[in-house]
Amino acid sequence: MLQFTQAQNRQSSGRFGNDPVTELEKFKATVDSCDVDLRARRPLIGLSTSQNETSTLLKTNYIRAILEAGGVPMLIPVMTDGGALREIVSHLDGLVMTGGEDVDPRWYNESPRLQLGEVDPERDVFDLKLLKLASDRNIPILGICRGEQLINIAFGGTLWQDIPSQYDGRTPLKHVQKMRGIYASHKISVAPQSQLAGIIGAGEHGVNSFHHQAVKDVAPGFRPAAYSPDSIVEAIEAWPEYPILAVQWHPEAMVAGHDTIMIRLFRFLTAKAAVFRHAKEIHERILSVDTHTDTPFWFGRPGYSFADRERNRVNLPKMEEGKLDGVFLAAYIGQGERDDASLQKAVERVTGIIENIHAETAKHSDLCAIARTPEDFARIKKEGKKAIFIGIENGYGIGKNLAHLARYKGMGVLYMTLCHSYDNDICDTSTRTKKEWDGLSPFGEDVVREMNRLGIMVDLSHAGESTFWDVMKLTTAPVICSHSSSRALCNHDRNLTDEQLRALAQNGGVAQVCLLDMYIHSERAKASIVHAIEHIDHMVKVAGIDHVGIGTDFDGGGGILGCQADNDLIQITVKLLEKGYTEEDLAKIWGGNFLRVMAAVQAAAK
Repeated sequence: MLQFTQAQNRQSSGRFGNDPVTELEKFKATVDSCDVDLRARRPLIGLSTSQNETSTLLKTNYIRAILEAGGVPMLIPVMTDGGALREIVSHLDGLVMTGGEDVDPRWYNESPRLQLGEVDPERDVFDLKLLKLASDRNIPILGICRGEQLINIAFGGTLWQDIPSQYDGRTPLKHVQKMRGIYASHKISVAPQSQLAGIIGAGEHGVNSFHHQAVKDVAPGFRPAAYSPDSIVEAIEAWPEYPILAVQWHPEAMVAGHDTIMIRLFRFLTAKAAVFRHAKEIHERILSVDTHTDTPFWFGRPGYSFADRERNRVNLPKMEEGKLDGVFLAAYIGQGERDDASLQKAVERVTGIIENIHAETAKHSDLCAIARTPEDFARIKKEGKKAIFIGIENGYGIGKNLAHLARYKGMGVLYMTLCHSYDNDICDTSTRTKKEWDGLSPFGEDVVREMNRLGIMVDLSHAGESTFWDVMKLTTAPVICSHSSSRALCNHDRNLTDEQLRALAQNGGVAQVCLLDMYIHSERAKASIVHAIEHIDHMVKVAGIDHVGIGTDFDGGGGILGCQADNDLIQITVKLLEKGYTEEDLAKIWGGNFLRVMAAVQAAAK
């Protein structure tokens, strides 16, 4: 085995002195003592690059700034191989989109102007692919100069191609300075409530300036964070919903001049990257499951594949990006007529959906597998696959025949939501209720007893309060609410009151926070991941850390700002870590609590 050890020939001499081997051994000892530390876990920060005909190019100031901020810089060469870039990005904890050439205006549907500078079509494609792959994974991103402009157009904004010739006849500042980059050429004003203000401070700051293009229309989802005196946008950000911040100036050049303010941008990035890295590491160790999605609605359609990323909020690539290990796929059926023929059609419909779930899973057996127990889940993750769980949404799907419950159990069904948005033969709903039964019907009582006997979890999401309390009196096993949030924070009938949360905890059950906008915020358009975290936090305080989880309702209406699909779920972990939740807490929220209930219900089956 080749080893970096003592050379055999000690006779030569050179610039290290009379005994070069001794100097080399001293050097190796220094590396061992100073550069080998198993406890040092510094975040890996990718850096986009530019190119010429023969070389990959990046100014060393970027590298030095990342090192000074405590990160590990990794240069990403210009390439358009999406598979290679995806593999690189999967290892990153943070990303800097660096400066350079103009961005081709055809990316934002404009024709090039005469004043357009040098463009590199290959780099444009490289940067856009790199940015999409990184933002898909919610990797913290800092854009600089061209990087800011490219981020803006990638998310739907536009640019001034050339400030002097386009800026509405106004006299702009000189945005291309001649002095060295360590010096500021003009001031900017930082918005007081912005994330940028939290990093470098609100008010005026001096910055350098090396651009003739600039942000024009700010991309949807982003906010201006700073302006120059001539009203040119100097910074944009998507915080707190998404971990992206971009500035028009070159802070790395100012850091090279020992600027103590601009280094904060890089320290902020590396700090966020460190939390992101910690979140990824936690997900490697825990079992994470989303307990309610409606994705099977798509199964069986021509051309559909659960392994394709471009469709749906829930699919195998997005699960991998968001570090989600398992997902409950609901066999959902809307409430219909309750005559015998309609009930038979409902049973056939639910049976067909469950069969489609099995068929779709079998099509991708190298990537996923059906799980029926917590032990299955652990094994499937160990095999490097995603776990697929099956639930039924709306007890209408069993008709009026208890025997269907046993048949569904044999097909892998682990829970059943007793109703949906209308009263049925089992119980009253929380939504469009006639209070037909004032809780459970006599048949509904038999359903709960049979589910307890078979080891199928009773799901009280969508159930009316009277139904909830009837079940609590009757059940002999813990129950779940697979996708319900807090009514104290958002007064919607689908959410749980604090009294219900406490009762659920006493029962040993679990409530899974739902990410449907109208259940998260009274003004739907404002619902964001920040509010979802508040729901989790409140429910933990009321019910206890052992009784809260996550059920997104993705592909059934779920999706809020900052958490639109499975790939965004890592953000929940990041934000809970930032609030002080521990790995033990996260293990419970992401799956431990729900799996405990599943195990208890199955163990109590007769």
